[in-house]
Amino acid sequence: MEVKKNRWLIALAAVGIHISIGSVYAWSVFTGPLQESIGWSLSDVSFTFSLAILFLGLSAAFMGHFVEKYGPRASGLVSTSFFALGMATAGYAVQIESLWMLYLGYGVFGGIGLGIGYITPVSTLVKWFPDRRGMATGLAIMGFGFAAMIASPAMEFLMNEFSIAATFYILAVIYFIVMLAASLYLERPPEGYVPEGMKNTDDSPKEVKRDYVQLTANEAIKTKRFYFLWLMLFINVTCGIAILAVASPMAQEITGVTVAAAALIVGVMGVFNGAGRLIWASISDYIGRPNVYTIFFAIQIVVFAVLPAVTNEYLFAILLFIMISCYGGGFASIPAYIGDIFGTKQLGAIHGYILTAWAAAGLAGPFIVAEIYEATASYTLTLYIFTAMFVVALIISLWIRVDIKKLKEAAGETAGRTQGVQDKPQTAE
Repeated sequence: MEVKKNRWLIALAAVGIHISIGSVYAWSVFTGPLQESIGWSLSDVSFTFSLAILFLGLSAAFMGHFVEKYGPRASGLVSTSFFALGMATAGYAVQIESLWMLYLGYGVFGGIGLGIGYITPVSTLVKWFPDRRGMATGLAIMGFGFAAMIASPAMEFLMNEFSIAATFYILAVIYFIVMLAASLYLERPPEGYVPEGMKNTDDSPKEVKRDYVQLTANEAIKTKRFYFLWLMLFINVTCGIAILAVASPMAQEITGVTVAAAALIVGVMGVFNGAGRLIWASISDYIGRPNVYTIFFAIQIVVFAVLPAVTNEYLFAILLFIMISCYGGGFASIPAYIGDIFGTKQLGAIHGYILTAWAAAGLAGPFIVAEIYEATASYTLTLYIFTAMFVVALIISLWIRVDIKKLKEAAGETAGRTQGVQDKPQTAE
């Protein structure tokens, strides 16, 4: 069987798409300049980001079937078109000072490009790397996490050299070129593809662990384990994204650090957010996805329980870094987990449905932390509430194992019956 594409270049193309769309995490760079130059309020500008994340989740859910039906190249080109159109429309919106057009461009068009672009490379990589699912998806999603580190200084430079509108236009062109090149290289592996590392010396496939089932997206959402997975991601993202939203003022309030020191903590959190995606997802290849998620929640129960009492700024920062690595790792490990318990038949569509948890959490997390802080003038109660939520998540991470065990047993019985048929002596007719 001839394989025309290099799977590591497929992975590089996936990273290219995620580094482009992941620039959404640098949206806050535009917040101050838009307020100062046009006079829009903080809530007006911030809603653009929330809208983009909402449409990311919605488009991922609704377009997952499109990804599976038409393949990664077509869906990558759709993502490229919508994301670049969103950036260009945002530039025009700033030029004519139209807030609703900013929402339409960056929030709706850009959000749709985000959602399709997020699931397209991931579902493809899982199929190219059956031997390293966690590492492969972690690599791409790491690009999404690290994107802000690249985009933020670039955006600052472009706004200083040109204008806000011109910055959007320039980025639209750059991201269009990068995503176009990446999308054109993306391709599904050929039927029956087995990587070299999983072959014997005679080129025959080694005996490898097969997926227990191959479910369609509509079959997957009828299972309990789908909702267990959805809830685990929802809780992990709700608490993580809430802390991301208030990390700087929370660090100042609890430990008394300066504004500059708090800003440094937030910057380093970005490194752990990105690195955690690759490291935790790679670890999951060795110890299994169920174990990784149980570890995530056990760690974060401790972290959130002790944070309110930590006044040492260094210990406080270390705890935040550990927490945010689990936040990023949760995103990166989900696609491989889906492949493990639902198969790869319609992984993109199932992943899209699961990502509605991200859309919901993107609204819930910042809302919870803001409402409780306004009522109590403290972050303490919020941290204890999140501790309780992680206890629930830990229980779910153990509960899902029961369902997976039944799945394994059913798969084993099916394999046994198949083997029995194959071993049965054939009689001449």
